[in-house]
Amino acid sequence: MTAESKSQLAYRFIRQRIDDGRYVPGYRLVLGQIAGELDMSVVPVREAIRRLEAEGLVTFERNVGAQVALVKETEYLHTMQTLALVEGAATALSAPTLTPDHLRRAREVNERMRRTLDDFDPVRFTELNLAFHAVLFEECPNPHILDLVHRGWNRMKVLRDSSFSFVPGRAHESVAEHERILELIESGADALDIELCARAHRTATLDAVLAYQAEHKHPAPATV
Repeated sequence: MTAESKSQLAYRFIRQRIDDGRYVPGYRLVLGQIAGELDMSVVPVREAIRRLEAEGLVTFERNVGAQVALVKETEYLHTMQTLALVEGAATALSAPTLTPDHLRRAREVNERMRRTLDDFDPVRFTELNLAFHAVLFEECPNPHILDLVHRGWNRMKVLRDSSFSFVPGRAHESVAEHERILELIESGADALDIELCARAHRTATLDAVLAYQAEHKHPAPATV
């Protein structure tokens, strides 16, 4: 096994545990412990952690070491605002290249999302939501925009708890909005109209979550 492949193995090992929730926000990543589990030296583990730090999934603090990034109150807001912009652009740029097969696959996913609404599982719904949007944005010819979209979705995975856990009613609206995006693409609508529709779809979820948070926010304790 080469040093590079060991680093990749360590990356996948840590990344999988961040994604599935075994390594929660704030969890300390002890290099020696992880290296022992993988039967390798700490060098490739350190390289993997540096890569995860560059992706925003891990932070490094003096006297603490590496830990899974904590979710700040503003992180969801900033991530969703950015994703609304870049995913909207990626979808609009992809639109001219999308074939009837792309639209068929997207509709199949959306129909699966619709069927989950009666026995709602927000985590599964979110997985299908990514699958739906990926059909529409993965053909984006601009690799820089596409990279930003991937980074945004990766940041959303760090947040883990699905937006739809807080606002399950938003899921019904989301499915209907998906069909509207597909109709615009199918009709050959102007790129700006597609971009704005995709952007509004994302910000509608953001607005719903922000409204929920404002309604359920506890007042800060008085300081002495």
